[in-house]
Amino acid sequence: MNLDELISEYADIEERLADPSVHADQALARKLGKRYAELRPIVETRRELASTQDDLATARELAGEDAAFAAEAEEFDRRRADLEERLRRLLVPRDPSDSKDVILQVKAGEGGEESALFAGDLLRMYLRYAERIGWKTEIIDAHPSDLGGYKDVTVAVKARGSAEEGVWTRLKYEGGVHRVQRVPATESQGRIHTSAVGVLVTPEAADVDVQIDPNDLRIDVYRSSGPGGQSVNTTDSAVRITHLPTGVVVSCQNEKSQLQNKEQALRILRSRLLAMAQEEADAAAAAERKSQVRTVDRSERVRTYNFPENRISDHRVGYKAYNLDQVLDGDLHNVTQALVDADMERRLAEAQGS
Repeated sequence: MNLDELISEYADIEERLADPSVHADQALARKLGKRYAELRPIVETRRELASTQDDLATARELAGEDAAFAAEAEEFDRRRADLEERLRRLLVPRDPSDSKDVILQVKAGEGGEESALFAGDLLRMYLRYAERIGWKTEIIDAHPSDLGGYKDVTVAVKARGSAEEGVWTRLKYEGGVHRVQRVPATESQGRIHTSAVGVLVTPEAADVDVQIDPNDLRIDVYRSSGPGGQSVNTTDSAVRITHLPTGVVVSCQNEKSQLQNKEQALRILRSRLLAMAQEEADAAAAAERKSQVRTVDRSERVRTYNFPENRISDHRVGYKAYNLDQVLDGDLHNVTQALVDADMERRLAEAQGS
């Protein structure tokens, strides 16, 4: 769609949202509200640009009679250039999932108990980061380790209301292998160990995004258990769902009832099937394209957390900072912004080349 079409769509949505009957359908109202929030920066920037262009023309005309207006014209001209660049970036095709919430899984990998402890550190980092931004979080499933970490934990992260920027916009870059270098709590001789934690981020799918045939599911129930094999409850409330066509397996034991665990497992399954479908579509559209920023790739080390040097390094874009303690306390903005900026530059280059 060109700029005029987007402005027309914005006006149409604005008119529909003013109709009380639209709000009787909450799903439709939510969908329109999100699209309206996505288009608002484009429309507002275009309006501001038009106003600045008018002011620039007036200042240039008056500068012929009064030299004092020449400096004002220069300021308007700089403002015009900034707004044109902002509009150009806003018009770059968006990731279709950018407005979505996410389901984020942190899973201990190489390193045993130390890896599980760091998985707990990463979970805390994401929860604190979400709190700073104003996102809502919900732990869907968790498998604690004996020393207080996590073998595996899954959390849903949601934006509040019709936010202009969805959670996926920021957290999609977290997927991959996160490596930690530090002296573990379990190390008695002070030696630095290296361990790894896997992070998987998928956009949360609504029922309309992914249709699941119940006949394609194998559902097994079993007894939930906690650290060290300790029984969480005495009924078969834990649920394991296998999606037969794809082989994707999801389990959930966090809730006390079998029905609740089944619903949570289906929620995770939908998000993973949506991610798989999008990855297949991307691969078919650009099989040979190599992206500087990869979104969901567990096979690749994406980041290193070096405790002795208080250093965090993102290997995809060469980002490096010495405030690891602050990042782990939720100050993740500069790290994610470096990835957002790199992805934007890549998409701008592709848009110019096409």
